[in-house]
Amino acid sequence: MSAHEIENVSRSALIVIDVQESFRQMPYWSESDLPAFKAALLALDDGCRARGVPVVHIFHVGQAGPFTEESGAVHGLDWLPGSPAASFFKHTHNAFSDTGLDLWLRRRGVERLIIAGIRTEQCCETTTRVGSDIGYQVDFVSEATLTFPMTHPVSGRVYSAQEIKAHAELVLAGRFARIASVDDCLASLGAVHA
Repeated sequence: MSAHEIENVSRSALIVIDVQESFRQMPYWSESDLPAFKAALLALDDGCRARGVPVVHIFHVGQAGPFTEESGAVHGLDWLPGSPAASFFKHTHNAFSDTGLDLWLRRRGVERLIIAGIRTEQCCETTTRVGSDIGYQVDFVSEATLTFPMTHPVSGRVYSAQEIKAHAELVLAGRFARIASVDDCLASLGAVHA
């Protein structure tokens, strides 16, 4: 591994946001995009772990429904790999407010965040914006994010998950994040060496 690759790996962390059972209990939950999302996230997770990049799990705790601790649904989906380097519970849309994540990252010298999870335009995008604003470099790996169709509150137009992802990429690119595929992201971390 080159010195540049070692530096990229040691200063990076994969932040997996809200890949939790709570979503499966929501009325908008759909499995149509789940296979592609799952494959991308698992490839990203596996590639990061193989390169020594810490994987951090973030879970959302809300005040009602399946996002409350009492619901028993605030835990990873059954296929999400266990044994993260750390887990944090959030009560806001971003993964930083009152969670301890920023302190944990800074104590480890992390300067680059790799963002993946659920939902693309909500907690993933918000965490990306806040992370960028407080000084992190951010890779937004949209193929390793999941979202669902939404209906515009005024026009009534239904926006597809693909349109929402495209919009998130548009507004984040170059201002808050580098938009990266799983392959691009892992390549920038360098090769896996035995």
